[in-house]
Amino acid sequence: MGSDRPIRVMLVDDHAVVRSGLGAFLYVFDDLELVAEAKDGKEALMLCETIMPDVILMDLVMPVMDGAAATKAIRERWPQIQVVALTSFKEEELVQGALQAGAIGYLLKNISADELANAIRAAYEGKPTLAPEAAQALIHAAVRPEKPDYGLTNREEEVLLLMTDGLSNVDIAERLVVSRSTVKFHVSSILSKLGVSSRTEAVAMALQQKLVKK
Repeated sequence: MGSDRPIRVMLVDDHAVVRSGLGAFLYVFDDLELVAEAKDGKEALMLCETIMPDVILMDLVMPVMDGAAATKAIRERWPQIQVVALTSFKEEELVQGALQAGAIGYLLKNISADELANAIRAAYEGKPTLAPEAAQALIHAAVRPEKPDYGLTNREEEVLLLMTDGLSNVDIAERLVVSRSTVKFHVSSILSKLGVSSRTEAVAMALQQKLVKK
């Protein structure tokens, strides 16, 4: 980073008290300058047109336009602007959504002033910063097993779903408007593919492994 000017930072958060607190953080550092504040993603987009900050600290859960949508839009239009997600949440979906949208960092709001400043400097230089909790969420998502594929046909999945609802072969036949022998064939095929010997086991496996959408 050159020493000719400070890093221009914009805060995007729907809570004024949070923006005020973050602004106070930034004033402590000579190489960081708060140039704009926005209360939602839409306002952030409008401000980027004229302000052109270097780094944006972006809340994720906001009204009007959330942080992930705003990050994606900003990164597409102004790829030179780096976005750091700064939120209270560490759920996998939020972490993945923010990073997929183009955020270079993901931090939690309990971060210290020095850590925040270092993350802004890193983002300005194109280096990612992840809160340990965010990194853990990504690792967990990466190693989480996919829904197993037992090769069930669409019709067999329908039958299995009705089995989990407690319907008998007769009820399933009426519901799907097919013969009882057809349902019996499908049930037999399901048990074979799942490697179980009873309807009860098949239902338990379907619910445990989320083989059907309830």
